[in-house]
Amino acid sequence: MPLPAASRTLKEIAEYLGGVIRGDENHLINGLAPLETADPDKITFLANPKYASKVATTGAGAVLMSPGTESFGRNVIEVSNPYLAFAKLLTLFYVQKAEPLGVMNGSIVAPDASLEENVTIHPGAVLSSGVKIGKGSVIYSGAVIYQDVEIGNDTTIHANAVIRERCRIGSRCVIQPGAVIGSDGFGYAPDGTAYYPIPQIGTVVLEDDVEIGANSCIDRAALEITLIKRGTKLDNLVQVAHNCTIGEECIIVSQVGISGSTKIGNHVTLAGQAGVAGHLTIGDNVMVGAQSGVPSSLPPNAGYSGTPAIAHNEWLKAVSIIPRLPELKRALRALEKRVNELEKNRE
Repeated sequence: MPLPAASRTLKEIAEYLGGVIRGDENHLINGLAPLETADPDKITFLANPKYASKVATTGAGAVLMSPGTESFGRNVIEVSNPYLAFAKLLTLFYVQKAEPLGVMNGSIVAPDASLEENVTIHPGAVLSSGVKIGKGSVIYSGAVIYQDVEIGNDTTIHANAVIRERCRIGSRCVIQPGAVIGSDGFGYAPDGTAYYPIPQIGTVVLEDDVEIGANSCIDRAALEITLIKRGTKLDNLVQVAHNCTIGEECIIVSQVGISGSTKIGNHVTLAGQAGVAGHLTIGDNVMVGAQSGVPSSLPPNAGYSGTPAIAHNEWLKAVSIIPRLPELKRALRALEKRVNELEKNRE
């Protein structure tokens, strides 16, 4: 774990979070820790009420919790969202932006590449002709930036990521190791028994504050743009096919596959291993459960699960029957036997 920043009083922390103190506002905190292992100089959090009893035994100097929760005599900062507050404090105490190092020896930067102030280009990174890098951005070793790519301010491209030609990456984006932005879309025209590759001449646009997980692939559009809008986060090993649009503030979990030309609304969650067919529309605020298969468009503001995906509540009812299937099978056979006997006696 990196060394934390200097100690802060609970009063300073509460002001930073917009929270309310119960207890000693002058108590000093120098970092964060879990409820079970925290020391008096650490702050912890309670997000799930079922763990409230652990507050009584924690050694933490303070606990982040929702208003009105039992404090068991501990110092408390009341906040509306303890988990979010904990995340903000992790950033405050442990995430310090590194000093810019400029273009380091061993990197390859085309003469006509444009780099704004305070960038860092690590050894082994490759920046091709016409690349533009915004101020404060960092390109790590092994990353390859193809020609005419544009990258905004304070964006981080991690090791061995590839950004293909003409793609545009916004500001404050994070591209994790091994991700590929702008790979060719999977498009082939049948030619007898063979397949003729369709040139993928479009591009990919990531808006501001987008994050792409390790080894995820975002395919370039055949003709226009594959678009991922502001604030959306992709986990590791996600596949987004050509011509897709993913809305703002979406969460796409590991191993999700989204087929070509699908339009996904804002604030959509696709849980792990969900698969979405092509040319569909997924409405705003939709949640799709893990391992679900989505063969048709989904209306907004609802949850769906299963294959094929149906309303989540209906899916829960359906799967609750599965453990009873052997019993129901036996009952059905007994009923069938009884009906046959009645029919025989009637004859």
